[in-house]
Amino acid sequence: MKWRAVRTIARKDLAEVRRNKSAWMPALIVPLVFVVVLPLFIIFLPGVLNIPTDAIFSEHGWGAFIHRMPITLLRELQDMTAPQVWVVWMTGYMLAPLFLMLPLTFSCIVGADSFVGERERKTLEALLNTPTSDGDLFLGKVLASVLPAIAISWLSFGVYTLVVNAAGWSLMGGLWFPRPTWWPLILWVTPAVATLGMAATVLVSSRVNTFMEAYQLSGLLMVLVLGLVVGQVSGVLVLNSGVMLTVGVLVWAVDAVLLRFSVRTLARQKLIVRL
Repeated sequence: MKWRAVRTIARKDLAEVRRNKSAWMPALIVPLVFVVVLPLFIIFLPGVLNIPTDAIFSEHGWGAFIHRMPITLLRELQDMTAPQVWVVWMTGYMLAPLFLMLPLTFSCIVGADSFVGERERKTLEALLNTPTSDGDLFLGKVLASVLPAIAISWLSFGVYTLVVNAAGWSLMGGLWFPRPTWWPLILWVTPAVATLGMAATVLVSSRVNTFMEAYQLSGLLMVLVLGLVVGQVSGVLVLNSGVMLTVGVLVWAVDAVLLRFSVRTLARQKLIVRL
């Protein structure tokens, strides 16, 4: 393994992404929405519109849904007022799976640009002719995709923590976030999802002809995240720490399979034939 070659490939991929506005703009907009706009909207909307949160949790509204929650979660919420329950449930639980869109979005962007972008810029043939092994080439593109995706997710989590605690300070009476569920989500599931986005997108980008085509196809992975959101809204699934650990194990298992196929896809002879 030639680490100098791996770092060079990773830096080159990131430099190309920075020059491609259609690639990095979504990487800025998505975190801004989830980290700042949504939590502030949720926390301040009832007060701005003078909506009584007691009405939200009436027996005809979400009150019926709340009572279907696991007993452990009910115990956590039982001593809170209706406004506090609204803030904790929405920003502490409902928005949690949406955070997985951050590593998925960025890793898909860099992964989509990894090969089809090289082909569009007419630089893929030169890259394949460099004196690097297939393993070095693959690892360099993995690092360029996964590590920044994880870093952006962790940085966004830090900002989200500040925003939620600051906006809800007077209502909650102090610091209350993050909830225990968020630690396995951020430290265990986020890297797995970032790797999933990269591996799947590399497979796609080696078979299509344009960056946007690769990025749009990889966007189908967002269905997995939306499935977790729907599961929580419907009451079928509550993303506690145990569920998060299980989800992480499943995603890492899928990653292992996709990474194996990705390495085979990166065989130089196969890529050269497609040029």
